[in-house]
Amino acid sequence: MELNDINYSWPRKPLAVVCIDGGDPEYLQTGLRDGIIPNIARFMNEGFYQVAQGSMPSFTCPNNMSIVTGTEPETHGISGNFFLDPATKEPVVMTGPELLRSRSIMCEFSREGAKVVSITAKDKLRKQLQKGMDLAGGSVSFSSQHADRCTMQENGIENVLEFVGQPLPDMYSAELSLFVLDAGIKLLEEQKPDLLYLSLTDFIQHAHAPGSAEANSFYIEMDQRFGRLQELGALVALTADHGMGDKSDESGNPNVIWLQDLLDQNPGTGSCRVICPITDAFVGHHGALGGFVRIYLENGQDPTEVSEFVQAIDGVEKVWTAENAAKELEQPLDREGDLAVAADKKTVIGGSEKDHDLSALKGKRLRTHGSLHEANVPFILSEPLNDKYSRRAKERTLRSREIFEYALNGTAI
Repeated sequence: MELNDINYSWPRKPLAVVCIDGGDPEYLQTGLRDGIIPNIARFMNEGFYQVAQGSMPSFTCPNNMSIVTGTEPETHGISGNFFLDPATKEPVVMTGPELLRSRSIMCEFSREGAKVVSITAKDKLRKQLQKGMDLAGGSVSFSSQHADRCTMQENGIENVLEFVGQPLPDMYSAELSLFVLDAGIKLLEEQKPDLLYLSLTDFIQHAHAPGSAEANSFYIEMDQRFGRLQELGALVALTADHGMGDKSDESGNPNVIWLQDLLDQNPGTGSCRVICPITDAFVGHHGALGGFVRIYLENGQDPTEVSEFVQAIDGVEKVWTAENAAKELEQPLDREGDLAVAADKKTVIGGSEKDHDLSALKGKRLRTHGSLHEANVPFILSEPLNDKYSRRAKERTLRSREIFEYALNGTAI
């Protein structure tokens, strides 16, 4: 099967690719240290492990689309969870399938006759992941969020809660992710699909640091399920859409740059508009604060002057013009702001303070993502690479978008 100039080998056994949302490599390091993830440890020792680079900005939507299309945002078109439509000047959530400019690996394999499973935790991703999939041949696509609403016509499966044998999970829970894995395991047991893409949610990682009891419990549960996938004959491939970082000071207060408020003071109100592309329907655990924002200039503002002002703000790591962001960060130019801004490792950037509700943090430290520092993600295969792909992994920067290619083309002897 060919997609975006890459030829993918037909699966020689079931392939289960898992996107551990917010799965920062530090969680694996602490899990290995504490001896709580034996299956992942075995994959890393007997198969392949390396820290790879994800797409920027390090948010959920662009990285899931990079993984399933094998390309960067400049090709697939999804450059955030949220963007400003240049035609209407209105903010738009970037989860509509019409915004995706590339077909997915799941789509192409299903159209070639493979039985494909695509399950995501939040339904915001489901329609993009499902775009173009042929469900007539036994393929299925659904979210654990709406597992109680599945129909044969829309999802290729019905009565999912009864099938999995679990109640509908709460949106803000570890169970939302574990349901995805359990559903994938059940389908692998009973229907023997060729390809599974299982995309989780990062509620635990936003709320709990590596090594905490809650994070350890979640990784223990995931690890057991990864082992079960392998027991059922699957080649297991693990990566993440982004990492996760602590963004609070020593007193536990978030390190926030309220960029819209600063720009309203200089150059002045109405001169610039800040868009936070981490924004989606579920902001309770991060308050729409992340490490990357876009600035849209108004009233003929000089981009150089605004760029110099923003770059001088403590906590800002880098500012790009639209053209430089498109080139260096592999973004679609027509969906880029006039300026793109990334924070440093310990800082987040918001719009106006009055527009961000942090009450849901309930006194917990802010943990979030979006900057260059959360673009490093794990890349794990349960089987070793062949010589060709082993050399390739050593010779150049490994990208998370390559995980399907490495799993399908790089593990066969």
